[in-house]
Amino acid sequence: MLLAYFFKTFLRIKVLVLALVVLIDWMFPVFGMAREIPKTRDAIKLSFAPLVNQTGPAVVNIFAKTQRMERAQPPLFADPFFKQFFGDLFEQRPRMRNHQSLGSGVIIKPSGIVVTNNHVISGATKVKVVLSDRREFDAKILLADKKTDLAILKLDIGLGKLPFIELRDSDTLEVGDLVLAIGNPFGVGQTVTSGIVSALARTAAGITDYSFFIQTDASINPGNSGGALIAMDGRLIGINTAIFSNKSGTGGSIGIGFAVPSNMVKTVVDSVGKGKVIRPWLGATGQTIDIDLAREFGLKRPAGVIINEVYPESSAVDAGLKPGDIVLSIDNKSVEDRDVLRYRIATLALGKTFSMEVIRNGKPAILRFKTKAPLTKPQPNTLEVKGRNPFNGAVLANLSPAFALDNGLDDMKRGVVIVRSRRGSVAERLGLKKGDIVLTINSKKISAVKIFKDIVSIKRKLWRISILRDDKVLTTEIPDN
Repeated sequence: MLLAYFFKTFLRIKVLVLALVVLIDWMFPVFGMAREIPKTRDAIKLSFAPLVNQTGPAVVNIFAKTQRMERAQPPLFADPFFKQFFGDLFEQRPRMRNHQSLGSGVIIKPSGIVVTNNHVISGATKVKVVLSDRREFDAKILLADKKTDLAILKLDIGLGKLPFIELRDSDTLEVGDLVLAIGNPFGVGQTVTSGIVSALARTAAGITDYSFFIQTDASINPGNSGGALIAMDGRLIGINTAIFSNKSGTGGSIGIGFAVPSNMVKTVVDSVGKGKVIRPWLGATGQTIDIDLAREFGLKRPAGVIINEVYPESSAVDAGLKPGDIVLSIDNKSVEDRDVLRYRIATLALGKTFSMEVIRNGKPAILRFKTKAPLTKPQPNTLEVKGRNPFNGAVLANLSPAFALDNGLDDMKRGVVIVRSRRGSVAERLGLKKGDIVLTINSKKISAVKIFKDIVSIKRKLWRISILRDDKVLTTEIPDN
């Protein structure tokens, strides 16, 4: 009996102590006692509120005003029954109409520098930024980079300072780390969602030219684009860019979101003063090591990139990189495949020296290379072809690595390239496409636009043309009718 009495008393005291702890924790805000950012796993279980209070004010809403040509028709004229009798008789001419897109952004400098997605402000005639405290600012687009889907804005704030979020090295992130996504989904106002990093180095998303993303299960929905992906230390580790939608046509989120890593963000921000993003260029190409190649070369696992070709006067040549070398890491950061290699090079600083771990003839080696910008020679000397010849309506240029990268062409190719073909032109009807390299015309080698221009200026009864397309040589004969 006495033992039971003491046991019941102990339970009552324990319950009272727990209730007191809960009451004190609830009363913290009442007494104005500050709550700190969680620093341990146990503390994180309590609340994300301190982290949101710190970072939320630096996440903004972006309203971009755009204009585009559209046809407007009254519903009656658009009715299929009406069109059956009158066709397009009442169809109105295209008119320029205003549209407004909505997205999110992140202030990364107190002077009013904002990062968002390029697709949020693409084609905008006016950009307005609204802070979480409802202050509004006009924004100037400093830089827009389609390849990374990033854009940098500058707010007109005068001499004041704004709350901002510091960038963190995204390479310090690990799968399983907790993250917060902050943005303005569906235009309902600032919203916070939590999740974990579910994967790193995702390269199959097909969203940008530099396909290297942080994957998270934190809910990212339309309107979240350009918002912040926050680490538990309160720093920015990514810009929310896209979601993986279901295929039923609803376009809803299924819990897989992608963010551009902060290291790529830093590269774009550092390029603002140059007017455009100039990335380091290795000057080498290769293929991803798969399971069969790994067995052939005696590797423990399929990882790395085997070099197939090296461009003259490039960083690769200067470093001594050769065809057959297998690249395993850049500056001690692993290279899993070809897309990761491009990302690693693109996020390096120009003009500095880095290390490259390779396997050459079965033995490991360390190469040192200094990053350089893509070669700009030869000058493009762009030409729109006219006259009586098969290339009429095509635009051609001398191909250099810099020109190729700017125009979405193969930076390892050389010669005279077709940049585009005017719609309905002779060149388009003959099937000449962007990226085709003109090799010969009537057995004469075409190595420069000037040579091409001289050759097509001569009237001929028969045109024998050879072009290079996707590493295949195509040859045809066209009579001059």
